[in-house]
Amino acid sequence: MKEMIETVRISEKGKQQLAHLKRKTGIDNWHTLCRWAYCLSLSDASIPPFEEIPTDSNVEMTWKTFSGQLEEVYACLLRQRLIVDGLSEEDHLTWFRIHLHRGISYLNSRVREPLDLCALISN
Repeated sequence: MKEMIETVRISEKGKQQLAHLKRKTGIDNWHTLCRWAYCLSLSDASIPPFEEIPTDSNVEMTWKTFSGQLEEVYACLLRQRLIVDGLSEEDHLTWFRIHLHRGISYLNSRVREPLDLCALISN
């Protein structure tokens, strides 16, 4: 797989969901919530429906900010998932965005308070 991405961009819908999550959880950093969302989507065995994710908000972060010191781990998680799902690694940028946004939607619908995050871990 080629280099992940330089900039992680969030859709306007994703931005609104993240803002809601920030209020519900008290977690102030976009990248922290995005990491949770990404991993939550990857943990779901179903293949997310293909869709074009717009990058129409002003929320963006570098790949380094998103991934922190676990840059290679997050990239390998996606690579493994693409292999398992039988999807082309050439489309890794698209599938990263799809997983990230599906995860944001999952978090938004499942988290009402900070303790709900702990429940997601234990499942």
